[in-house]
Amino acid sequence: MQRGVAARRANGGKLGPTCGRFAQGYTWQEIQGLYDLTGAARHLQPRRNLAPPDPVDVVRSTAKGAAELVSMRWGLVPYWWKRPLKRLPATFNARAESIIDKPVFRHAFNRHRCIIPASGYYGWISTRNGKQQPCFISAPDGAVLSFAGLWDRWKNPETGASVLSCTIIVTDANALTRPIHDRMPVVLDNANIGRWLSGAAGTELLRPAPENRLRM
Repeated sequence: MQRGVAARRANGGKLGPTCGRFAQGYTWQEIQGLYDLTGAARHLQPRRNLAPPDPVDVVRSTAKGAAELVSMRWGLVPYWWKRPLKRLPATFNARAESIIDKPVFRHAFNRHRCIIPASGYYGWISTRNGKQQPCFISAPDGAVLSFAGLWDRWKNPETGASVLSCTIIVTDANALTRPIHDRMPVVLDNANIGRWLSGAAGTELLRPAPENRLRM
């Protein structure tokens, strides 16, 4: 598959979004043990083709330092945003190298870390004849992937409603995924989940995943 995608890319195919589609298909038991979640068990409905601004499952820290699963809008809205949502630039991905400096993500990086659990994500290219070749990238054993993310809380000035929203952090692609895109989501090691959520770790974790962590 990689050779075919690479060939189409060389023949003029255009790259799609970095991580504009992904899947969340797991049980409460799978993620409760992984993230040590608080709260009662839930029935989680599999969602195989999520796209912005769909609501997605997000793991964040509570005020007491525990982890909880909440639903958020995919596409971060910074707390200071004053314009209508339709005027907001695309914020469903945040580039790892600019989150410290970019105003739309800087506050969330310093205060609101999160993890977006995923069964995998999609990458594709558009060929000259207009067709798209999709690829699904996931863990070799089907385990849940922990995408590094940021979240924020915004108050809609028109309705007064509070909106929770998130973004997936992306970094340079590894050798496995580079044939379909030059970027990929940051996949955290299980050992770094707590450090990321607490803010104890920084941008040193925002690196490409080893090739053996994924299959395509």
